[in-house]
Amino acid sequence: MHAIQLDDVVKEYLSHGEVVQAVKGVTLEIAEGEFFSLLGPSGCGKTTTMRMIAGFEEPSRGVVKLHGQDVTNVPPNKRDVNMVFQSYALFPHMNVWDNVAFGLKQKGVAQAEIRQRVSEMLEIVDLTGREKRRPREMSGGQQQRVALARALVNRPRALLLDEPLGALDLKLRQAMQIELKRIQREVGITFVYVTHDQSEALTMSDRIAVMNDGLVEQLAGPREIYERPATEFVAGFIGTSNLLAGTASAGILPIGGGRVLVPGKDGEVTVTVRPEKITIGTVEPNGEVSALPGTVVEVVYLGTYNSYSVCLAARGETIITVFQQNALDSSTTAERGDSVWLSWQPQHSYAIGS
Repeated sequence: MHAIQLDDVVKEYLSHGEVVQAVKGVTLEIAEGEFFSLLGPSGCGKTTTMRMIAGFEEPSRGVVKLHGQDVTNVPPNKRDVNMVFQSYALFPHMNVWDNVAFGLKQKGVAQAEIRQRVSEMLEIVDLTGREKRRPREMSGGQQQRVALARALVNRPRALLLDEPLGALDLKLRQAMQIELKRIQREVGITFVYVTHDQSEALTMSDRIAVMNDGLVEQLAGPREIYERPATEFVAGFIGTSNLLAGTASAGILPIGGGRVLVPGKDGEVTVTVRPEKITIGTVEPNGEVSALPGTVVEVVYLGTYNSYSVCLAARGETIITVFQQNALDSSTTAERGDSVWLSWQPQHSYAIGS
């Protein structure tokens, strides 16, 4: 049985006398114990979709099921899910223990069971020993753990997280991504995570639904979405991608004095290749590889790697981005204004829609 099912769910609003569709017929299934992310830019419909799962929004059409039960018209407090918000919404006058125990006390759970469950949850989120602290005495990451513990101590069958790491600085956010995945594995609860941050989704998720303009453009695992994007939007939104379009013949897309290998393709095609897959050199490469000539127009040092912007010789308006790791034995260093050749293996580019 699936933990969550959405069947052709639509959400419409009336705005200035016109009907606006925030969600345009989303159908998806989320497995029990899965870490599932809804990923997309602001306004794509991901938070509205989550709010319909939680019961805070009612679909205009379609069906929402939780563990096989139709809950489309069931209020939020009758659904066996909990939600964690970006703001955490902790009670400032309560200490950590009381914040986590609050929901159990409201349900009338016995004191002995409350002590056991709160202690277990604080250990899972690594807050043992901080029970007496107030939220204002804790870091953003610790407050986020308290909010998680408060939601999970109720033992919901699914936990919904609406950009809970958005208020944290970059380094802490990256650390908490790993922690969230660890916690999810340990408790075994279905997590549904809303984010606009591609790295968060790629780091934590078992599967990702990439949303755009109220629709799911691709639903797959992180590697599939990154390596084989279904649409140009997905290719451009997930990380950095180079897109090359033209007419292929016999598996070759000619571009000026170069070539892009697209085995088995003929006719109009759009090819994507990731910057880290491309090699930059000063001589035309030999062998069965894609190879394009160009001129370096910008070099940016980013610590672990250099980012090169290369203007293709035959397409003055087309810029290709190349990432080259700064390894100790790196002998290839290009400077701005250098004429270079870009090359990559055929398996490292992908014809969108294939």
